[in-house]
Amino acid sequence: QVQLVESGGGLGQTGDSLRLSCVASGLTIHRPTMGWFRQAPGKDREFVAAITGPSDIENKADTVKSRFTISRDNAKNTVYLKINTPKPDETGVYYCAARPNYIGVIRTARDYRYWGQGAQVTVSS
Repeated sequence: QVQLVESGGGLGQTGDSLRLSCVASGLTIHRPTMGWFRQAPGKDREFVAAITGPSDIENKADTVKSRFTISRDNAKNTVYLKINTPKPDETGVYYCAARPNYIGVIRTARDYRYWGQGAQVTVSS
């Protein structure tokens, strides 16, 4: 059974740094494409970042390219999202997602197979 468990959310201010972690069980993360999405209250889930392939190719939403970093530690079966200088409108629940045995950037939520329960990130100005 595949499980994704996020942690590391919480309160932050613009100028802070936050790091979210997603620990996977039931699959090895170096094979799937892994992604992070954000969902603000009353809004659709939106793509934030993805990492794919043996070379860890990254793809990020334009609004976060210079401030967010996605990475993974295969030994720990963990994917990370480092958030630098978050903005108040980036408040929301951050979800980790996996598409097993697939190499390629995926930016659409429906194309991921497994999801974590989400981690709340609240950013104040």
